[in-house]
Amino acid sequence: METLQLLFQGFTVSLAPINLLWAAVGVTIGTAIGVLPGIGPSLTVALLLPVTSALEPTAAFIMFGGIYYGAMYGGSTTSILLNTPGESGAIVTAIDGHAMARKGRGAQALATAAIGSFVAGTIATLAMTFVAPAMVSFALLFGPAEYFGLMVLAFVTVTAVLGENLALGMASLMLGLTLGLVGIDNQTGAARLTFGIPELLDGIDVVIVAVGLFAIGEALYQASRYRHEKEEIYALKGSLWMSREDWSRSWKPWLRGTAIGYPIGSLPAGGSEIPTFLSYVVEKRLAKKPEEFGHGAIEAVAGPEAANNASAAGVLTPLLALGLPTSATAAIMLAAFQQYGLQPGPLLFENDPQLVWGMIASLYIGNVFLLLLNLPMAGIWVKLLLVPKPWLYGGILAFATLGAYSLNNNIVDLVLLWLIGIGGFGMRLLNVPVAPCIVGIILGPMAEQHFRRALAISQGDLSVFYNPMTHPLAVSLLVIAAAFLLVPVVLRLRRA
Repeated sequence: METLQLLFQGFTVSLAPINLLWAAVGVTIGTAIGVLPGIGPSLTVALLLPVTSALEPTAAFIMFGGIYYGAMYGGSTTSILLNTPGESGAIVTAIDGHAMARKGRGAQALATAAIGSFVAGTIATLAMTFVAPAMVSFALLFGPAEYFGLMVLAFVTVTAVLGENLALGMASLMLGLTLGLVGIDNQTGAARLTFGIPELLDGIDVVIVAVGLFAIGEALYQASRYRHEKEEIYALKGSLWMSREDWSRSWKPWLRGTAIGYPIGSLPAGGSEIPTFLSYVVEKRLAKKPEEFGHGAIEAVAGPEAANNASAAGVLTPLLALGLPTSATAAIMLAAFQQYGLQPGPLLFENDPQLVWGMIASLYIGNVFLLLLNLPMAGIWVKLLLVPKPWLYGGILAFATLGAYSLNNNIVDLVLLWLIGIGGFGMRLLNVPVAPCIVGIILGPMAEQHFRRALAISQGDLSVFYNPMTHPLAVSLLVIAAAFLLVPVVLRLRRA
């Protein structure tokens, strides 16, 4: 009952005219960047971090939530009409979605993707409304040792999941932890890794690192892959509306995709890749015409798209309730919280319920906005694919540079931005995941602080981290983190 009262208060916040405006802006920008190949929600949120620093936090996070949901919607357009998934979660949609477009049924593929996204997003947001407070109640049991264990788990899961090579993921994490050490040590007052540069005494701004790695690095990488040949875009034909058979073949996959996507997205090793592939397999097993899969089966678009959008709400649940990022976009949103001096978790629900519940309520409203935007305006969004790539990437680089400079009006920030951006470009070339670096620079100083605090409380006794009798939660979290590291290695050795 208390949750419903808080949600009602959230609706009073999100229905304020100014917040409705920011929700509409967020879903519109999110859909637009979801349509553009190579530009995902993580890059967009990173790009907007400097610009939104002057915004009121509630308005900013309502917009960021809209961008995240909108990008999940928009990604299907590129996958279906261009066979170019903008996000990893849209890879499965491209298989049968593009096959439908080649047969002249691209409009129906976009329709089932949009309606399925609405159904999944609404049900998953409803689940988040009740699951997140339960997670908060659990997190209130945490002390310094438990928080250190949770942050180690965040380091390991993001490093292990968001990259194909564990060693490269660990290297990215170590880079982030090193960047997080720059500045004055809060406990001793000693300068660390500042190299005599006064501007580094306050540390490296997380926004500079996020914009450099995601915006500058990604834009340079996409520009380096640019070729002058024209990509083939399949135009929409006929009516956008689905037939009665399309509806009958879609509604069960929408529900099944939601049931698969939300819980897996909530897990530390979740994300959108696993539930979309799993949904595809389930729908193929249950289909009356499995031979159509790979050749334009509408179930193969409906199920994975629903799973993709449900996983987005799943990703936001541990981020808000525990401060645990499980995707690249969640890592950037963690940086956004840092920008406002906020730490997601139980204290955020207690100290700033207006922000948390206003953002959750705005996701319901955003889903309605997205349905209204995507169904009648699909043909307009397709025209965004005609934007010349040099204009697009040049605009991103200019916008990122101006935004980073506006933070502190500091030339050192610009030098750091481009050094980190070039480093991000190199990481993309070498297939090094960039999300662990962001998580390292944000959570590294906090992990150090909780580690020191736990040792201070125990008077230097390290057993607080391994004694299951006194600190079972801390030990459990560290054991899970060790399992994430060791199990893939053991399986690889057994296969070898």
